[in-house]
Amino acid sequence: MSPQADARSNRLGNNRPDSDVPGSDMPGSDMPGSDVPGSDVPNGGMPETGTRRMRDCSGHLSPIDAEIPEGPPPRGHDRSGSRAGRWWVIGAIVLVVWSLWSTGIGREPVLNPPGLQTLRSFWEAALRPDLSAEYLRRTLDATLITVTFALLGTVLASLIGLVGGVLMSEAWWAGGRRGRPARGGARQSVRNGARRPGWMLTRIGLGIPRGIHEAVWGIILLVILGRDPLVGILALTIPFGAITAKVYAEIIDETPSGPYDALIHAGAGRLQAFVYATLPRIWDDLLAYAFYRFDCAVRSAVILGMIGAGGLGFELITAFQGLAYERMWTLIYALVLLGWVFDRWSASLRHTGRGRWMRISALLGLALTVWSVVYLRPDLGRLVSASTWERAGRMAADALPPSLPSTWADLLGDAAATVQMSVLAVVVGSAIGVVAAFLGVHRPGDGPVRAAVAGACRIILLTIRALSPPVWALLLLFVVLPGPLPGALALGLYNAGVLGRLFTEVLETMDRRPVLSLQLLGAGRITTFVYGVLPLVAGRFTAYALYRWEIAIRETVVVGVVGAGGLGRVLESQRASFDYSGMLTVVIALLLLSLLVDLASASARRAWR
Repeated sequence: MSPQADARSNRLGNNRPDSDVPGSDMPGSDMPGSDVPGSDVPNGGMPETGTRRMRDCSGHLSPIDAEIPEGPPPRGHDRSGSRAGRWWVIGAIVLVVWSLWSTGIGREPVLNPPGLQTLRSFWEAALRPDLSAEYLRRTLDATLITVTFALLGTVLASLIGLVGGVLMSEAWWAGGRRGRPARGGARQSVRNGARRPGWMLTRIGLGIPRGIHEAVWGIILLVILGRDPLVGILALTIPFGAITAKVYAEIIDETPSGPYDALIHAGAGRLQAFVYATLPRIWDDLLAYAFYRFDCAVRSAVILGMIGAGGLGFELITAFQGLAYERMWTLIYALVLLGWVFDRWSASLRHTGRGRWMRISALLGLALTVWSVVYLRPDLGRLVSASTWERAGRMAADALPPSLPSTWADLLGDAAATVQMSVLAVVVGSAIGVVAAFLGVHRPGDGPVRAAVAGACRIILLTIRALSPPVWALLLLFVVLPGPLPGALALGLYNAGVLGRLFTEVLETMDRRPVLSLQLLGAGRITTFVYGVLPLVAGRFTAYALYRWEIAIRETVVVGVVGAGGLGRVLESQRASFDYSGMLTVVIALLLLSLLVDLASASARRAWR
């Protein structure tokens, strides 16, 4: 396989990260998403040239490996890169120490000892979930609402993503005039051509909704539409549509442009050339990502339910507030089952020889979409009703101009807590993920005990990523005092499920030849690990961890709204007090933090590459 085809296979076809994530299997998403997420795992083999990218449930794309030049880099470049890498290592250590210090561990109480008895009662209830016929019907109804939110949101997001992806792609803006294909390649033509402003404006316009978490969109839509099914659907459609557009744009740009250029040269228009030359070759990849996005959307729909949109999340937060632990476990088991079903479905679409199963899944998805519309019966008239536009206008008038929720010092303190939560989340998630990956890796020839341990690790990883971060935050608030720490631990556990899967896939697909060579030379296990395994996986592990940091900074809002601290807690407080101008300030702060973390993460990856 050529390097370009290998890079495209890694980017498009197989094993996308979860997110989410989301992801997940990012994210996001997944993973996004992801993936994230997410939400989801790229192949382990590295192409000789090209750029490797991953996504989580958030759908955000990040380069894993830069282009590998044919010759060695200049000496000056090597020295500057090494120096920058050392500075980033020092900066990372300082950031982690600062984040740990801020939690108060060892300096002030962080645990809630009376909550241990409550937590014990919660775990004891796992053996006696509420299985009454009435509550099972209620759980089934909540599950169907969650799934229909996710499905309709994904379908609309995919349609937006297809249109937006074409408009965001460099290939579209560099398409050339009839009978005259673009010279110098799509990317070079856009960057140097007159169409660059249109391309940039499209990407910026879709970048804003992508940077705002779906929970924030849910809060805004609840104010405008009230408790209506459209809230859950649109809160997923808006950010996921922008996320999907970016992913689809990358797919389009990484598709060889020969047939497209040939049609343009023959006199076809850009749209006609895209439909007949590009779309048929990428259709399976677009469908595969749509199903992956649906996997991420299910977990996001649970989060939307926890802020009032309905479904499993709403039932879960209601049971938690009433300390109905038996009912909580019924809902948790439903979440784990949903996560397992859709995780397996999404993963099956990433395998080779997937054409027939892809078509069957598409037909099944179409049938479920029609059923979801009948089941939810969303009233589209509400979108154009005078009362809806009146509430939207009143909210906009109240939000502008933005104002400080309290003081600059408080806002900066909450922003710092948000960054600290994301840093600790990645540290905790990476530490657990690495251990779980080495225990969960499974290869042909492993004995029954090793296979059993690997299977148990995979089940644990699937379970902890099936539960959304707010669910983990609710459980941790039993024994950890409110603040950034429970939020960081909740995000850390969720990201451990995502990263554990990613790390496991890296270990299973890595090049085994250096390890086998060392073993044949008589090297011991420690020596083989240090010189044969670690150099091959350290870069990939670091890249995944940095990528999840980009997702975690956005996910802090979802643990904050349940009381775990950070800007998310401020956002929920402003919503409860109807301070929309303060809400807008918090949203802007979250966008700026996300941008700064994205830039820092990308810079660190370049320095450590």
